[in-house]
Amino acid sequence: MSIRTLDDLLAEGVSGRRVLVRADLNVPLDKQTGAITDDGRIRAVLPTLSALIGAGAKVTVCSHLGRPKGAPDPQFSLRSVAGRLGELLGVPVHFATDTVGDSARSTVEALGDGEVALLENLRFNAGETSKDEAERASFADQLAGFGEAYVDDAFGAVHRKHASVYDVPARLPHFAGRLVLREVEVLSTLTGEPERPYVVVLGGSKVSDKLAVIEALLPKVDRLLIGGGMCFTFLKAQGHEVGTSLLEDEMVETCRNLLERAPGKILLPVDVVAADAFSPDATHDTVRADGIPSHRLGLDIGPETVAGFAAALKGARTIFWNGPMGVFEMAPFAHGTRGVAEAIAGSGAFTVVGGGDSAAAVRALGLDESSFGHISTGGGASLEYLEGKTLPGIAALEN
Repeated sequence: MSIRTLDDLLAEGVSGRRVLVRADLNVPLDKQTGAITDDGRIRAVLPTLSALIGAGAKVTVCSHLGRPKGAPDPQFSLRSVAGRLGELLGVPVHFATDTVGDSARSTVEALGDGEVALLENLRFNAGETSKDEAERASFADQLAGFGEAYVDDAFGAVHRKHASVYDVPARLPHFAGRLVLREVEVLSTLTGEPERPYVVVLGGSKVSDKLAVIEALLPKVDRLLIGGGMCFTFLKAQGHEVGTSLLEDEMVETCRNLLERAPGKILLPVDVVAADAFSPDATHDTVRADGIPSHRLGLDIGPETVAGFAAALKGARTIFWNGPMGVFEMAPFAHGTRGVAEAIAGSGAFTVVGGGDSAAAVRALGLDESSFGHISTGGGASLEYLEGKTLPGIAALEN
């Protein structure tokens, strides 16, 4: 892969130069208070921003947050992110109240050497995500005007063909930030010749969301452990009743074929925590995976499954984990995710946590992040990379 890096840009000298940085500051916010509930993605971009600030660049950061519909929406404002970013960087972050309008232009023009500005949510402008190339190009032209060089450090967005990710680097000298470089380096290890045994743990809601990565990884892994809501479609494929558990009927035959293609390689739950309702207060019990009562739904893997998964992970040399084992946000159904995460952390293997809900679970459950080899910032991007797809944002940096 031929990509110029942040170090290449720093070697050219950036003092007094305007540098536009695409970051992924798409952090979760409390629905009631609007407070940031997990600042992991903000912390992930700090090495790149600190290096640029320290070298005297005039840094303009841009990012999306949530899914606004191409127009300003106060609930998705990046204003609180600007405050937290400033706290973590130890310098003020000047906030522009629009993306490419008067506030953005005046804020960027006023930057001194070593100062930082954050633009308002990119998705407040329809041009960011537009499928109309002319509309996207127009927005990209305006964004590119804020920089003499472009750095992409938003790995969580590189699978999107959006203006700030795909079109802006065609207009400016472009470089990969430290986070993007590290993500690609780690995921390349998983798609190359990882140390064996190589064990993959997949969870989350739907088989359909993970089918492509299962297809890509199944020939390469030694064991594939499946929990979360997606396990019930596999259990159904084995002929078991799953009560009112999450089920993708249209995927049952696909799951049956996967099990037949890789006999003994896919490990499924043997017990689950089944509840009367999707609620933290619901009556629940641990039941056999082949004996889920008709009126109950599985919301977590059971303790025997945790022990079995831990045993399968114990001798691994490489582990990739994507997706929680249960509804970890509800305390009664968090034990499976915690148990498997602790087994991964204590395995002694090279471990990669595949972003999204898995990374959120590590932090929400209070687990030590340093006990994992790498926690990705991009759930969808990491999966698509492992599927072997071309990621638009990476392709743009290679051009």
